[in-house]
Amino acid sequence: MLEVKNVSKTFNTASGPVHALKDITFKVNTGEFVSIVGKSGSGKSTLLSILGALDTPTDGSITVDDTAIEKLSGHQQTKYRGKKIGFVFQQYNLIPNLTALENVVLALEFGGYPATSRVDRAVKLLESVGIEEDQQHRRPTRLSGGQQQRVSIARALANEPAFILADEPTGNLDSATGKKIFDLLHDLSRNQNTTIVVVTHDLDIAGKTDRTFTIVDGKITTK
Repeated sequence: MLEVKNVSKTFNTASGPVHALKDITFKVNTGEFVSIVGKSGSGKSTLLSILGALDTPTDGSITVDDTAIEKLSGHQQTKYRGKKIGFVFQQYNLIPNLTALENVVLALEFGGYPATSRVDRAVKLLESVGIEEDQQHRRPTRLSGGQQQRVSIARALANEPAFILADEPTGNLDSATGKKIFDLLHDLSRNQNTTIVVVTHDLDIAGKTDRTFTIVDGKITTK
């Protein structure tokens, strides 16, 4: 379970403090698929960064399976990200000079997965998201946007994360491909009991998740 309690985030700028998040509280159950929607500048990306231990809250707590992640040391947070979280980005963030297979293998290496089993696991992960054998040996520039996003999802799943954080995962895709990516994430939450939190501007997609949180000016307005 993910529990966010009274989380606030303030950035100090030359023109004064900016209150990006204001006393946010909510829970996400294991295996639940939730979306976070809000206008640009509303705080949704800041919240996603804090959930992923890429940033720390000014106040409040974030607990994942009884671990208060805001209290972890820098080293512990790095380990936590590698073991507990899978990130899926709008821009895919694949390493351009590596093949699809090598991108997933690298994630397994960073996660400490046994070297003798990395390639086999990477192949199975890529197959599970619909990347065929010949595509596995292509570099990202030789894959379509939808294929690149599938590779990024396979990479996110590499170390069996407790939950996936996806930042506008369909933002660069046409509607038909975006729906396929959404359906893939939906299947993961149902079949593998993976908790998924998606930041999206697509209200149609958000309406099909288990729950939708709306952020307005740094505050959660609906749950």
